[in-house]
Amino acid sequence: MPHDSTVGDVAVIIPCYKVKRHILDVIAGVPAWISKIYVVDDCCPQQTGDHVESHCNDTRVVVLRNDRNRGVGGATMHGYRIAAERGAAILVKIDGDGQMDPAFMRPLVRPIARGEADYTKGNRFYDLTHIGTMPRARIFGNAMLSMMSKASTGYWDIFDPTNGYTALHASMVAHIPLDRISERYFFESDMLFRLNTFRARVADVPMHARYGDEVSNLRIGAIIGDFLFRHIRNGLKRIFYNYFLRDASLASIQLIAGSAFVATGIIAGTAFWYQSFRSGDVTTAGEVMISALPIIVGIQLLVGFLAYDIANTPNRALHPLLSQDAEDQDAAASRPTDQAR
Repeated sequence: MPHDSTVGDVAVIIPCYKVKRHILDVIAGVPAWISKIYVVDDCCPQQTGDHVESHCNDTRVVVLRNDRNRGVGGATMHGYRIAAERGAAILVKIDGDGQMDPAFMRPLVRPIARGEADYTKGNRFYDLTHIGTMPRARIFGNAMLSMMSKASTGYWDIFDPTNGYTALHASMVAHIPLDRISERYFFESDMLFRLNTFRARVADVPMHARYGDEVSNLRIGAIIGDFLFRHIRNGLKRIFYNYFLRDASLASIQLIAGSAFVATGIIAGTAFWYQSFRSGDVTTAGEVMISALPIIVGIQLLVGFLAYDIANTPNRALHPLLSQDAEDQDAAASRPTDQAR
């Protein structure tokens, strides 16, 4: 993708922590059409930033440093801020361990450049022929995390949420509360949640990962519990924001009524069971119906809410509208006022 004035400059963000052995090869693989490469040394004990400055002659490279280790999310957001401030139009994030094929930068950037998406991410599960190269533990872990992410973020049409190969339109940086996003491994999922709060369009891009001799710092077993808690928290926040605070719809009523019916049925069933246990009498058919009917009705209402939520996945990119608004404001500001005329 050669430079195009309608697209603007594309910058690559590379968070670095213990990737000294791979970083020069990663930089060398960045395509020539990329305008800037921001290497973010996340207080790396290997002094990756110094290593890049000493051994890399690529004039596009800018080394940034965190004064403390902030995790992959903190390092990426540092790069986002600087790249957006310096005029980049699209921000591509890749890891410094060499797992991400630079050839996929073009497909990642293309939907954003065309105004079809605000944020794109790789999906390693799209092509079944490449899944066999992925370690089985990662397949299982990512499948579980993907299902949790769908419910918490509201992006029901994407998969592989922990994939760190992403691209973002720079105009989104001003709207995302970067200081409130998780700085560690939950970063990618938290980004999706934040993007959904203002209904940005997210698109999956098929890709495959390259697994070599690099050592991943992510352990699915160690983070699955923490991720589950965070997904539940974000899911409740998203539902409150989208269905009660920002707007109310039939789905809001379905959620409230469905939850109330299910809770009523469970409470009634528990009470009848306890009464039968204490007295030794068999629960009557009427009592069973009183317990079961609200649960059945409630589940139907909740399924209706779920169907609405899935259909409500954001499907229109925001950045073309934001860019047009900015152009209109600039034109209005430059237009002489009536008093000046």
